[in-house]
Amino acid sequence: MIAKDLNTGAKMLRVVSINVNGLRSATAKGFFQWLENSGADIVCMQETRLQPHQWLEEHKPAGWHMHLCHAEKPGYSGTAIYSRHPFSSINNGLGFDICDTQGRFTAAEFYISDGPDSEGKTFVVASLYLPSGSSGDEAQARKDLFLQEMLVHFRQWREQGKSIIVCGDYNIVHKEIDIKNWKGNQKNSGVLPHERAWLDTLYDELGYVDAFRVHRPDTQEYSWWSNRGQAWANNVGWRIDYHVVSPDWRNRVANAFIYRDERFSDHAPVVIDYVL
Repeated sequence: MIAKDLNTGAKMLRVVSINVNGLRSATAKGFFQWLENSGADIVCMQETRLQPHQWLEEHKPAGWHMHLCHAEKPGYSGTAIYSRHPFSSINNGLGFDICDTQGRFTAAEFYISDGPDSEGKTFVVASLYLPSGSSGDEAQARKDLFLQEMLVHFRQWREQGKSIIVCGDYNIVHKEIDIKNWKGNQKNSGVLPHERAWLDTLYDELGYVDAFRVHRPDTQEYSWWSNRGQAWANNVGWRIDYHVVSPDWRNRVANAFIYRDERFSDHAPVVIDYVL
């Protein structure tokens, strides 16, 4: 069964997105101990920074189906999906270089019910890691190219009627509510007008939904804090980690929160419960 029953009898799916900022580092900070008790069904990780030979047993807890999408460059980028339920299929990459050579996208397909002989309906959960443009003009140009290419795929998925949850570190804040220091960052990568307009296109033109905002439309919460200064202690953060979902998921969001009781990374887990 791809879901679990709560006291209400509803079938629920808990999906977690987290940029682990190095899975080995997050492991040492207790990430897998938290995960075991988190109630998660599917976990999308970004910035795993692992080559296959570095993906050790300590990164492979019992009871999970796991897939690693690594970058060609060692110690860099990478995504992964862990699931309590088997994948119907899994695919890496989207057909453009900056994505595929850097392991920035992997997608798993799941059956909604018990398997191919039941309802036969599927949905996709993807882990996406957009580049940062903060290191300079060249980095920003690469990020802008990625956004351009990525928009083509988001558009195609809508045209196909694909049921999809695209979790990830998007490296963009959307609105003023999503960042502590709005005015001071207007000229910085991640807050640039054309980046935020890209998210507007996803939501307003293509019909995708920011699942966190469905449940928490007005809360000022963040998912990333700089390691500089006292950003974490003073909660000077950015909300740049999203569950971007196709519109069929809008009315299925039952709960959403950002977990801050422990710190495994410079990002926090974004946890959303969906009704199936």
